[in-house]
Amino acid sequence: MNQILHSKIYGEEKSGSPLLVFHGLFGMLDNWGSFGKEFGEIMPVHLMDLRNHGRSFHSEEMSHDVMAEDILRYMEHHGMQKAHLLGHSLGGKAVMQFAIHYPEKVDKLIVVDIGPKAYPPHHQGIIKALESVDFETATSRSEVEEVMSQFIKERFVIQFLSKNLYWTDDKKLAWRFNLKTLSEKYEDFVSNAIKPGVYEGETLFVSGAKSNYILPEDESQIRQQFPNFQLVTIPNAGHWVQAENPTDFNRVAEEFLLGSSTL
Repeated sequence: MNQILHSKIYGEEKSGSPLLVFHGLFGMLDNWGSFGKEFGEIMPVHLMDLRNHGRSFHSEEMSHDVMAEDILRYMEHHGMQKAHLLGHSLGGKAVMQFAIHYPEKVDKLIVVDIGPKAYPPHHQGIIKALESVDFETATSRSEVEEVMSQFIKERFVIQFLSKNLYWTDDKKLAWRFNLKTLSEKYEDFVSNAIKPGVYEGETLFVSGAKSNYILPEDESQIRQQFPNFQLVTIPNAGHWVQAENPTDFNRVAEEFLLGSSTL
């Protein structure tokens, strides 16, 4: 049976192309809640949980290709002919791959702080922290956070990961994401570039001024696969651009999606 990604929908009664929003690695759709509420006043917005994240299904498969197929299946399930797509980090890889495979399904594309290139492994500390939590003995969120703090020094990263904690039916804490698959298949979706191909539609790449995920030397590869692109750098923001400077990020996204962009 083909499983459908979990979503939360805002502005369902609005007309025009819907906007599908995809979070990054170890994230969930709730990370985009404020954005969804604001943009739901303008257009239909579907906040999405990627496979193996949030309330979406768990699977032993995890790659750019299967995530692209998840998007196609979701659109078909909801009867969407076309949609705007926005993806942050890992979600950005998913929407880029989808746009290359199914360009006719994409209205406008927004890619947030990620490029199409392969990235060296850089989440080892986070994965080690997550795997070090023993849910047989941990009885509170604070205990889990204390374990993670032995491996992760940034408080905001610990808080970001802690949003994935929930109580199971048998009264134990657990992660919502599928840590086993995400750690085992890590190189399949982080240390791989997206597949070759060209998407010629309108594309906005957004980077954080304090982030190093999109470097000046990356622009030539971006241009090869997304020739009709703009790159905008958001000030006072790192990798979590939409959370660190939502005012400027939302303005840029709205101008691009509504066609009034003077970026």
